[in-house]
Amino acid sequence: MDAPREKTFLLAPAEGRVLNWLAARLPARVMPDHMTALGVLAALGIGGAYWLSGRDPAWLWVASGLLVVHWLGDSLDGTLARVRRIERPKYGYYLDHLVDAGATIAIGAGLGLSPYMSLTTGLLVVIAYLALSINTYLETQVFGVFSLGYGRFGPTEARVGLILLNVVLLAGATSALDIAGLAIAGLMLAGLLVRAARNLRVLAAREPAGVVR
Repeated sequence: MDAPREKTFLLAPAEGRVLNWLAARLPARVMPDHMTALGVLAALGIGGAYWLSGRDPAWLWVASGLLVVHWLGDSLDGTLARVRRIERPKYGYYLDHLVDAGATIAIGAGLGLSPYMSLTTGLLVVIAYLALSINTYLETQVFGVFSLGYGRFGPTEARVGLILLNVVLLAGATSALDIAGLAIAGLMLAGLLVRAARNLRVLAAREPAGVVR
């Protein structure tokens, strides 16, 4: 999409500098679609690592490492296209959010199949995240601005949070992930309700009821 991108989350300024630096130094043969594919493979690997952590908690280290790889693939594809001026706005918008949904399902299912989180909680997190994503796509359509993240919290902060939770689990707090998952799902749904109410107030003011157009 041609809508301007709005990044308000906490790590956005530092992340942008790092991504631009990396994009400028990638070999010419590495294309944006290659980075997208890397992100997809990393997401499947994260889900698998969480599932395998039931056999050996050391797989949580693998999940944490793959979260970094997923960040690279998911974030660097669009940056690489913009740095090289080879953007495909509609193609990129569609592909990026299609694979984001798949990645969310893979990671959430992996968490739910791990010994640290129930499948119900994992699916609740997935549903809440997808609901936020749908709202973002609707906002892009009606307001013409693509807002990445909610307030100071975005996808990068979510990955950092998962890595920190992995460290907590490795330290022995085995109930932390299930509790955190329920709390996160609740916060996401609450954020959605607040954002939706604000959006509807703005849209109602722009298009008052009963006015002939």
